[in-house]
Amino acid sequence: MTNEVIIYSDGGADPNPGIGGWAAILRFGKHEKVLSGNDPSATNNRMELMAAIAALEALKRPSSVEFHTDSEYLRKGISQWIEGWAERGWKTKGGKPVSNVDLWQRLWPLVKRHEINWHWVKGHAGDPLNERVDALARQSRLEITPSEQISADMPRLYLRSSCKGNPGPGGWGAVLESGEETEQNSGGELNTTNNRMEITAAIEGILLLPRGSAVQIFTTSDYLFQGATRWIHGWRRRDWLKRDGKPVANADLWQALDKLREGYAVRWVNAKGQDLESLQVAGHLAAEASQLA
Repeated sequence: MTNEVIIYSDGGADPNPGIGGWAAILRFGKHEKVLSGNDPSATNNRMELMAAIAALEALKRPSSVEFHTDSEYLRKGISQWIEGWAERGWKTKGGKPVSNVDLWQRLWPLVKRHEINWHWVKGHAGDPLNERVDALARQSRLEITPSEQISADMPRLYLRSSCKGNPGPGGWGAVLESGEETEQNSGGELNTTNNRMEITAAIEGILLLPRGSAVQIFTTSDYLFQGATRWIHGWRRRDWLKRDGKPVANADLWQALDKLREGYAVRWVNAKGQDLESLQVAGHLAAEASQLA
């Protein structure tokens, strides 16, 4: 095989399951091909598989492939699990049907057609092509994500965080817009994490409003958005334990936010990928606060 191809792929859903997007970049010598797609009802794993399928289907002849992915599910599925699944009639060792079997069955013959070296890449760690394919997958997902209906009459709270290291010096920023009035607040801690700063920004931002107020909260953090809109209900029922019985990370702040929200009418807006001036201002406030921490 003389056709050497470099592939980077990524995929995800927000929420998971929810609206999904995937993307792949193929490089052959000086040539580059970019693929992407989306699905209104998907999971992270299905989007990772779709990205790999589309990338390999785009190869017109057997090739030598250096395949890069940040999905352990995809890499281990191909390199460790899939032969056993096929031998057992697409059942797990426990006899249960393999999840996403339709996509694994599409991918398997494509993989066998090529000579592939699978490389795991740590996500969001600075690899240029991994970062690019992640952005492409997110863009594809946002193309079919319904726009939030923003109320001009309800106060809007924009939140951002910044952290140098994890843990390390961190900061948060909040910008509150209410009618013609704008209020800003920020703060930092010397030894913290980005997730703790995200929750702290929400707490401190809500406290800018009189008790009983309604507010729209804009965040680019999947952790904060999913935690506040989905996960927190189960955590509360399980006395702040995860499904596996382990303590919820940052439980002290989540409990404080949960209690605080009882006095407000909060509407959460996932602003990831949106170019909003007030989010940028909140980001600058957070960065400055992290430098002073």
